[in-house]
Amino acid sequence: MNSLVLSNVVSRPARALASVIGIALGVLLILFTVGLSNGTMRERARREANVGADLILRASGAFGLSGSESFRLPISMAQELRKIEGVKAVVPIGQISVSAEDSNVGSRLIDGINFDEYAAMAGLKVIEGRAIGSVGDEAMIDTGFQKQKKLKVGDTMQIWERPFKIVGTYEPAAGARVKVPLTTMQEQLGGENKCTSFLISIAEGWTLEQVAEKINEKFPNSQLIPTKDLEELYLNSIPQLDVFLDVVIGIAGVISTLVILLTMYTTVTERTRQIGILKSLGMSKMGIAWIITQEALLISIAGVLVGIASTYALRFVLTKVTTLEIEISLWLMAITFITAVLGGIVGALYPALKAASLDPVESLSYE
Repeated sequence: MNSLVLSNVVSRPARALASVIGIALGVLLILFTVGLSNGTMRERARREANVGADLILRASGAFGLSGSESFRLPISMAQELRKIEGVKAVVPIGQISVSAEDSNVGSRLIDGINFDEYAAMAGLKVIEGRAIGSVGDEAMIDTGFQKQKKLKVGDTMQIWERPFKIVGTYEPAAGARVKVPLTTMQEQLGGENKCTSFLISIAEGWTLEQVAEKINEKFPNSQLIPTKDLEELYLNSIPQLDVFLDVVIGIAGVISTLVILLTMYTTVTERTRQIGILKSLGMSKMGIAWIITQEALLISIAGVLVGIASTYALRFVLTKVTTLEIEISLWLMAITFITAVLGGIVGALYPALKAASLDPVESLSYE
């Protein structure tokens, strides 16, 4: 039985290959789209949480995490926050998205910082060059960004439509990949002596909840975000994303189903005489239907494997030339496998029933 199924598949190699490629495209669509969205969100969340802070304080009414927040918090708030029991350190930062032609999404998030106090909290170390100063059109980048963009110390990059000189690189990646002096950002955006948020670390012996409660008592209208919750917040920051991903998975499933349906229907039509011979030799209707279903499953599984391999190859290429992150998890591969196999079964259902119901006499006379 197994040899018959395999011989049926390899007897038309071009058609089998086209079917495998069609299913592989559906698998690639699922893995790449879902993996890209989740990977990008999680990678940014990990960097944002890697700043050494336990809490992020933002202005009341701040919306989303896209870097579009205005400078509304006075820097003087830092002194008041440091006086609160349980607060170990407070670092003001500015964070904004700027247009960037070399970015994959047309914009880039940058941090405005006072390097010494930010580095002390986040544990940053200068790897090459020097730290940014307190003023001026200069920038620092993390080593990962440097490698992907093939930049070096002394190069310039466009920020606010003017050149910023790259004066150094740092590790580890924390927050935005590009950092400029906070004063420069304030002057550019009309936010002198203000910032978009404060990074707050908690003293030993205090819990996050205790300190958050005291901060809320002092500044009841501010937003407090625990850095440990950033990953979940980023994944939920685009409400329509889950719907979009579900649509993508559904479309990929339909593609797989149609590819199998067309392939197996053609197979049944071409092998009408062969099916008649099998029936005349005593093969049951269930046996005939199972042969067709096995062929569909074999093609589906081959398509899944080719799709997974193609996704890994595409991820390898993209991570070498871009800053994109593609997350391929086991649960995502499991969903993709189930979707493709179910599509194969559904697509093979009608051709299998058609083959099982053929009259053996008419089948033997089919030309």
